[in-house]
This record gives sequence, structure tokens and C-alpha cells, in this order.
Amino acid sequence: MNTANDWIEKLNMEPHPEGGYFKETYRSEELEKFDGFIGSRNISTAIYFMITKGNFSAFHRIKSDEMWHFYDGSPIEIVVISPEGNLTAHQLGLDINKGQLPQAMVPAGCWFASRIANDGDYALAGCTVAPGFDFQDFELADRVDLVKEFPQHEAIIRSLTR
Repeated sequence: MNTANDWIEKLNMEPHPEGGYFKETYRSEELEKFDGFIGSRNISTAIYFMITKGNFSAFHRIKSDEMWHFYDGSPIEIVVISPEGNLTAHQLGLDINKGQLPQAMVPAGCWFASRIANDGDYALAGCTVAPGFDFQDFELADRVDLVKEFPQHEAIIRSLTR
């Protein structure tokens, strides 16, 4: 059985600004212009993403759809707030009898955060983004501003922002 440090070391992962660790594994060579984006974007990108015990991925949003894939460790809770204020919590994992699914989609423009869903040591996932991820399309939430926009979700916002 692998540990979080085994995965981080063997996959050459590094800290991610939103929390957790990541390693880009794919960036399509083909570029295209997409509505709503400044300049061209790769058609698709993919990363490994890991959350460790006591850490979380803070609320953020991007301009692209992001598909999550579960690989190893503990299940992950992905909390999504739509632009209209609807909150959805996806359970990413392999125990379908407990409502977990091995894939979950976060639509473009939604605020989202993630954390380990139990007391496990780590969770390893993959994220595929289309149009491809670019840090100029990444926005980390400001806690005060997000609570003002969605006061009905204040408790979860406070727990998943820094």
C-alpha cells in the first residue's frame, strides 16, 4: 500500500496554490480559440491531484469544465456552488453503495472546493480540463466576497477558504 509521500515523490507532484499537490500529465498540442477566453487554449489538459489529511482544496473557479477521476486513497467530497447559488456535493470514490462515483463533473464558472470525505491520510484523483487549463483562467475565492455573494452557504465557505 502506498502512502501520500510515495505518490507525491514518485509522481513528482508539487504544492498547488489552492491546496493539495499536483502534477500536469497531459497538455494537448493543438491550440484553439474559444469564446470567453483571451487568446488560444490547448484543447485539453490533465493532472494528478492529491489532498492530504488536514488539508483541502480551497474554493476557486476556472473558465472550463473539469472532470474529476478517482484513483486511490480516501473518498473525496467536491463541493460546487453554481453561479445561481445552488450547492451540490459530489462524493468521488469507488463505493457506489455509499453514493460514491469514480467520476464527477464541475461545470465551467462554478466555485468549487474539495476535501477528504473521512479521516483518511490522502486522496489521489485526476482532473481533466477542457478547454485546457491556464492559470490566467484560475480565480481563488476571497472568503469575505464569496460569503457576501452566497450567504446561505457561509458555513461551508468558511470551512473551505483560507
